[in-house]
Amino acid sequence: MTSTRINPETLYPSVQYGFSHATLDEATGTLHLSGQVAWDKDYNVVGGSDVGLQARQVLANIKEVLASQGVGPEAVLRLRTFIVNYDVSMLGAIGPELGAFYGDVVPASNTVVGVSALAMPEFLIEIEAIATVK
Repeated sequence: MTSTRINPETLYPSVQYGFSHATLDEATGTLHLSGQVAWDKDYNVVGGSDVGLQARQVLANIKEVLASQGVGPEAVLRLRTFIVNYDVSMLGAIGPELGAFYGDVVPASNTVVGVSALAMPEFLIEIEAIATVK
């Protein structure tokens, strides 16, 4: 299997933390995106304590990875969303951000998982994705 590690310069550098933003399986055209968090390029947490605003940044980061491979939200096959101290009311803040992310594209599958914590205490949401570039 030939694979390529993807680390767009428009996103925060991740290799120093032991991961790439994505890995492309060249044989299948499947793009596996690492869980994205609300960090901007300079490691600032965007959105503070607002899960909806953090989701907006997370999804913007996902778009950056997709764009680096010449695709957009239409290429997403599935999302997996991790939310700290999940409560169903949080979907009211996250749903519109997902709607904006997809635009006119029918959304892909998505699993929502409530967790007690993420990598940094400031992170409220993390979303990983699988997409296709073929």
